[in-house]
Amino acid sequence: MTRASARRHVVVLHTGGTLGMERDATGAFAPRAGALQRALAHLPELDDPRLPTIRLEEFDELLDSSDVRPREWQRMADRVAAAFAGTGPDGPGPIARPADGVVVLHGTDTMAYSASALAFLLDGLPGPVVLTGSQLPLVEVRSDARDNLVTSLLLAATPGWAEVAIYLGGGLLRGCRATKVSTHGFDAFASPNLPPLADVGVDVAWRDGLVRPPARGPLRVGRLADVGVVALRLFPGITADTLRNVLRDPVRGLVLETYGSGNAPSRDPELLAVLRDAVERGVVVVNVSQCLRGAVRMGAYAAGRALAEVGVVSGGDMTAEAALTKLLVLLSRGADAAAVADAMARDLAGERSPEPDAA
Repeated sequence: MTRASARRHVVVLHTGGTLGMERDATGAFAPRAGALQRALAHLPELDDPRLPTIRLEEFDELLDSSDVRPREWQRMADRVAAAFAGTGPDGPGPIARPADGVVVLHGTDTMAYSASALAFLLDGLPGPVVLTGSQLPLVEVRSDARDNLVTSLLLAATPGWAEVAIYLGGGLLRGCRATKVSTHGFDAFASPNLPPLADVGVDVAWRDGLVRPPARGPLRVGRLADVGVVALRLFPGITADTLRNVLRDPVRGLVLETYGSGNAPSRDPELLAVLRDAVERGVVVVNVSQCLRGAVRMGAYAAGRALAEVGVVSGGDMTAEAALTKLLVLLSRGADAAAVADAMARDLAGERSPEPDAA
């Protein structure tokens, strides 16, 4: 990876989250319009010519990330595309400078979901999209926000790569491989089944063999539809009635978080019958492991083979966040269940490794 010789341009999309919060009258942190702009005015680093020029675009409604829904993923994707095209947030108009990269400021709680959704919605990225946030607001004295923001700007301005990624606490992670693992640590995210794209310390150590290059074709943005997708974590004693209630219409997709390498109760024929009935009526059921590391291998144990026999699809080593957002994006395209199930079993955006027997 190389640094640019000319000063590059990065658009910063402020969606909300802790980084730009201030304390309210009760002393609690809350998003507030204009707070981030005021805080940035006190950051002398932003005038350093080694940083890119930036344009801050603040969303009209700043959200704690626990309030982010699929419609916000669509807004983010559209705004990223507008930034790369050099158009404003409201579409064609006075042409601004096209972005070389985009930084999305986002709360950490659902950041892995948003990063995964953007990875599947944005096809043909011309440059990097870096999601970042913080565990403490930028206005706090001892905050991780300053380093996360400045480093994300530098990473988004680095040419030669084009992925949706997450940067916090020294690691640049592929967005559709990341998951939040700490409520309080500054290194709040991990990528259990894929090394970081870059380790950021005194130097930025890129893993060039992992990083995806800019696309040659146009950037295409997928459209999300109102389709029913749910996730369910198995637990000892789960009943067929519980599963049946979860799978009622209009549900069209289920991410089933199973034990170990993809196992579920194999001595409960009623539970398996509920899954078989759902698959037969067109529900796509995807099997991902509750474990952070490793992959689903449905042929390794009888308890896994039972799921495969009723039509459940292996999610490989996908995170639950990637599986759910991928399923939503694919179902939104209007394809039939068989086509969606086939695509869930394939790697589309670097979200899963090859199956061991197909490697």
